[in-house]
Amino acid sequence: MSRWVALLRGVNVNGITIRSAELAALFRELGFEDVRTVLASGNVVFSTADGPGTPDGPDAPAAGALRSRIERALRDRFGYDAWIVLVPHGSLAAVLDGFPFDSAPDRHDYVVFGSDPAAFDDLLADLALDESVERVARGDGVVYWSCPKGSSTDTAFAKRAGAARFKRTTTTRNANTLRKLL
Repeated sequence: MSRWVALLRGVNVNGITIRSAELAALFRELGFEDVRTVLASGNVVFSTADGPGTPDGPDAPAAGALRSRIERALRDRFGYDAWIVLVPHGSLAAVLDGFPFDSAPDRHDYVVFGSDPAAFDDLLADLALDESVERVARGDGVVYWSCPKGSSTDTAFAKRAGAARFKRTTTTRNANTLRKLL
């Protein structure tokens, strides 16, 4: 049995509303166990015997099949263009421990997850940042980002990460949300 976190992109924004109870029910109907949702932003922790324990190991095609199965079920049930990133639950603590920037009360700390490592190359390519405003660093399978509170949609990195070309491959979570997924 492997434990996963499904991070849904674009839920409860732009007219796409999915109640946590309905989301959890769908995951249970798919046969997953120990299902719990966290906050109303599309975070589902679940266990399954279907698929590998890591998304990029020798069983990567099985992880891709698991992701596709969940995305298809979301599209069918909720009628939106569903895209998710699957993260092995056991890797979340290391992701948080690897955050390279000092936290501060006036800043938000984020982690960008991706289903395609090449997307991170595109996301970071030729990115001109004002490091007095925001900081970005590549981590092991993630991108770390820190910005002032209230600016998470208008900084250079925020605008790049929000571009349509990253819709299918990346999603961003606040570090506080990730701690609740542990």
